[in-house]
Amino acid sequence: MRESNGSIFIDVERISLGGKEHIIKCRRGSVSVVVYGDRSKPALVTYPDVALNHMSCFQVLFFCPEVSSLLLHNFCIYHISPPGHELGAARIASNVPIPSVDDLADQVADVLNFFGLGAVMCMGVTAGAYILSLFAMKYGERVLGLILVSPLCKAPSWTEWFFNKVMANLLYFYGTCGLLKELLLQRYFSKEARMVESNLVIACRSLLDERQSTNVWRFLQSIDGRRDISEGLKDLQCRTLIFVGESSPFHCEALHMFSELDERRAALVEVRSCGSLVTEEQASAMMVPLERFLMGYGLHRPASTGGSPRSPLSPSHIWPELLSPESMGLKLKPIRTRLPGGSQ
Repeated sequence: MRESNGSIFIDVERISLGGKEHIIKCRRGSVSVVVYGDRSKPALVTYPDVALNHMSCFQVLFFCPEVSSLLLHNFCIYHISPPGHELGAARIASNVPIPSVDDLADQVADVLNFFGLGAVMCMGVTAGAYILSLFAMKYGERVLGLILVSPLCKAPSWTEWFFNKVMANLLYFYGTCGLLKELLLQRYFSKEARMVESNLVIACRSLLDERQSTNVWRFLQSIDGRRDISEGLKDLQCRTLIFVGESSPFHCEALHMFSELDERRAALVEVRSCGSLVTEEQASAMMVPLERFLMGYGLHRPASTGGSPRSPLSPSHIWPELLSPESMGLKLKPIRTRLPGGSQ
């Protein structure tokens, strides 16, 4: 047990698939954090989408050799799971209040306090991207950069609200049934990936069976109650790199978020033939933009650096050049970047 900034933490550690999992109980509820890598390196915090955890949301990305070498060489990874989404999670008791999105963002701050982390890099997918964006707005000094995949920033549209309501009713009355899994797969993957029933889709469907339906329902309720944070995006001081699949149901929302960010600090990468879950469906397409993005912080792939990465990270002055379409990799077209002066 330890006390930090007025919060009492109880930490339970266990080994989880090569990483060390910490089940941290604090005043805003329990949260699972799986840590991979050398904790003396800068921190990269991840947060997945609804019904996913680090194994079903970031596995392909971190198993991709080039991307893995880039990220694990430069960072210690802290995978945060939404409450009750970790592997082997028990059902959350019905008397535990459903957290608001602000509670979940504050929980990220509690995790950083627990591990004694200062400013961190953040990577979130869809619902997780919203939580980390909100965290960056509330705790700006704690975020060095945002890597957002098919992010949300507005309140749910009528279409999303209806879609979520159908999923919530299925979860409440029928659990993780076949129809519910198909709706979630539509949220994550492109039609092409679902039609061919790829190994990726089969594996994701299997992993969804492991989720406690009540816990997924609770997180969906939290995200469905989110507010529009568009107005505060221009005040973000950190750099932001957005990935979105052309077939993502949240494609328009990602474009809207990009338009609201400070054009001097943001870049957008649209990935063809891909749904929302770019980290799984087209992980290799993230390599070049990620490498260029991290070069702005003095970080490189192992072959181009002879020592340990700098800690804490400090952005360099070469940001605009690193976000040029030529530098980001034209082979990933269409790629749109905003540069100083508003040109695209």
